[in-house]
Amino acid sequence: MNLYDYGASSAAFRVRIALNLKRADYTRIPVNLLEGAQRTSSYRATNPQGLVPTLEVDDGKLLFQSLAICEYLDEVIPEPRLLPTDSLGRARVRALALMIAADIHPLNNLRVRNYLTDQLEITEEARLSWIQHWIAEGFSAFEAHLASAETGNFCHGNTPGLADICLVPQVFNARRFECDLSSWPKLVEIADHCCALDAFADAAP
Repeated sequence: MNLYDYGASSAAFRVRIALNLKRADYTRIPVNLLEGAQRTSSYRATNPQGLVPTLEVDDGKLLFQSLAICEYLDEVIPEPRLLPTDSLGRARVRALALMIAADIHPLNNLRVRNYLTDQLEITEEARLSWIQHWIAEGFSAFEAHLASAETGNFCHGNTPGLADICLVPQVFNARRFECDLSSWPKLVEIADHCCALDAFADAAP
């Protein structure tokens, strides 16, 4: 498999973790977002959305969107599982993953940050405030969900899964953007526990 990838991309970070957890053999193909490689005609032919990651699987098919890729990997490489075996557990893990991938991350990704400064011409201080605000909103809700008895050493139970795959890159970004994480001790504890595992550490930017 070939992974079209950028090191600091949260979405690509998720897929690297998933591939590592599955012990999959893959080659990273860099797409430098800061240099605009994602907007070139050659990359648009690979991914018309002009985003990373894109995963080229063994038959040459191209897969897009990090959560869809992770669920594909869970289907074709069943162990270790990224989603629980029970339907309620799967729903909970998907919801936690989407809280980050759909509600926090899109408001703070590179495209949005660039638009805030380049088009709306806000100051760097205001941009940082925007980023910190939406991370805080999302993390407060996420932390509340972690109060569930279903939370263990990881977001759901005692094995890492899809929710943890999404959480770790977002905590990485929160630290990068100087967020005070003291209000969310459980999610920080889980993220740090994950980062002690090779699959997560080896995927880090």
